[in-house]
Amino acid sequence: MDSATAREQALDAAEELFYGRGIQSVGMDDIRGASGVSLKRLYQLFPAKEQLVEAYLERRDLRWRGRLAEYVERDEDPGARILAVFDWLERWFGEDGFRGCAWINSYGELGATSARVTAQVRAHKGAFRAYLVTLVADAGLPDVLAGQLFLLAEGAMVTAGITRGAGPAAEAREAARSLVEAARA
Repeated sequence: MDSATAREQALDAAEELFYGRGIQSVGMDDIRGASGVSLKRLYQLFPAKEQLVEAYLERRDLRWRGRLAEYVERDEDPGARILAVFDWLERWFGEDGFRGCAWINSYGELGATSARVTAQVRAHKGAFRAYLVTLVADAGLPDVLAGQLFLLAEGAMVTAGITRGAGPAAEAREAARSLVEAARA
């Protein structure tokens, strides 16, 4: 097995296990067993578990933001795209195996002890916020709205992760609709 294949298999296993069970409860031997990558090769690819966590979060970020943008940008109306973010969140929250936001979960587990994890979490949240800033600007709405929408979305993520339900996205969408309407008035 070449290094690229081994890396992808290790990251696939890490994503499933870290997201499903939590980072601290998963050891490198668990990753080895789930990925089929030998422990020696695993440590060649990721000399420390923290580096594997960092790579998992980085790859998940690209996929997550890509899926969000693909869904949101199907709508041609810039104003509707803002609310589409919350529609997409509702779909995500309703997926089998949804266990909350991977970055919030990771920060809760390791944020106090891992600068690498903290950096990944901040980069992801910063990119998500920047995406909302772009959507708000494209809709010709005041900049301050982006921060408000960001907090609504993040609150919905936390609540959905705890309740294991999609309802918080619908509630946040209605609050977002009110904010957008007020900003247009």
